[in-house]
Amino acid sequence: MKQKQSVIVCKQLPKHIAALTLYPFIIYKDASFAEDAILVNHERIHLKQQLELLILPFYLWYGIEFLIRLLYLRNRKKAYRAISFEQEAYKHEANLAYLKQRKAYAFFQYMRNQKL
Repeated sequence: MKQKQSVIVCKQLPKHIAALTLYPFIIYKDASFAEDAILVNHERIHLKQQLELLILPFYLWYGIEFLIRLLYLRNRKKAYRAISFEQEAYKHEANLAYLKQRKAYAFFQYMRNQKL
């Protein structure tokens, strides 16, 4: 079953953000970014993660994990990249078939493999 996505363009996104996912929407800084298959796949991975955690708990978990990583790493970019959800999405964004073969709750393996 193909997951339908709703796309929004918001040019006011901060300059370091190309897109973000707020279920069920993918918000792009520029309409052309919606044509970038790798970026779209990255955001679709986040849609799947959000559904698995019933949406609101995803955002709470994401925020708490970011704060913990930030306290430890003392660097916003490193803390962001260390979030388990982001690790999964970045690792598999170029594999356009990933969501078809992805196991449920796959992001858990990135929490276990953290080296803090």
